[in-house]
Amino acid sequence: MSIGGRPARSDLPTERADAATAELGRLAREDAGAAFDLFLTADATIVAAVAAARAEVAAAVELVAARLAAGGRLFYVGAGTSGRLALLDAVECPPTFQSDPDQVQAVLAGGDAAFLRAVEGAEDDPEAAGIELSARGLCERDVVLGIAAGGTTPFVHGAIDAARSRGAASIFFACVPAARVPDRADLSIRVVTGPEVLAGSTRLKAGTATKLVLNALSTLVMARLGKVHQNRMVDVNTRSNAKLVERGRVLVAELADCDGVAAARLLEAAGGQVKLAVVMGALGLDVQQAQERLGAAGGYLDRALEA
Repeated sequence: MSIGGRPARSDLPTERADAATAELGRLAREDAGAAFDLFLTADATIVAAVAAARAEVAAAVELVAARLAAGGRLFYVGAGTSGRLALLDAVECPPTFQSDPDQVQAVLAGGDAAFLRAVEGAEDDPEAAGIELSARGLCERDVVLGIAAGGTTPFVHGAIDAARSRGAASIFFACVPAARVPDRADLSIRVVTGPEVLAGSTRLKAGTATKLVLNALSTLVMARLGKVHQNRMVDVNTRSNAKLVERGRVLVAELADCDGVAAARLLEAAGGQVKLAVVMGALGLDVQQAQERLGAAGGYLDRALEA
């Protein structure tokens, strides 16, 4: 059965009831440990589902990194849990990588207020996402990543159409097979998570899978842009709180092979920039020399440190 040309949601894998968890309600009342085991068994399948989309996720990393390197922006678009997870990922980029807050943005059905309180019905408007993206100046340099766990959200499909009409790149992410719910994006990522422990509650397995993919995507994109050295977040903001001040000092001490006192001095002279402080300390350069060397290396610390 279909509705408006799309499959009825009740027909989707994410909506089906899982026979393996049919006793969830009773077990929750009588044996919380056994009920929890149902979640553990179901969640153990998520990594394999994500791994099956390896090629598509890698292609998305390359596409997004290329657009951002050329001055474009990444717009996550989603509704409900998908939108909230997108917003979580977007807001973590500036403190983790010192990226421009405009570089990675989230567009939620119902606006930012929908992060704190559900705005029912907002996801059903296919035009609203395009209007919001237009207001944010969506252009051909940008990329839109639409997230819809069940694959049918009109708000998200509208965002993909808006991207195509403006020449922006588009990526679609869903937890159902493309054969069941097709999309019109340049790249489609499908992580097929199957029925939820609580039928239809895609904040569960589908939400976890979404978070896993977004974690990897944003981190690997920023790594390709030179904001990661080895496995260290070397563009971290070291001035925002005591934890990050200490993290910056430890990073400089480790990477420049110096003690904590020297690391603190280097970091202060470098204006809190870890990469600059490391180049200064490791190569015995002053600030200007280190800036020039790092700039010549395109901001990649490993290249700047090469003899």
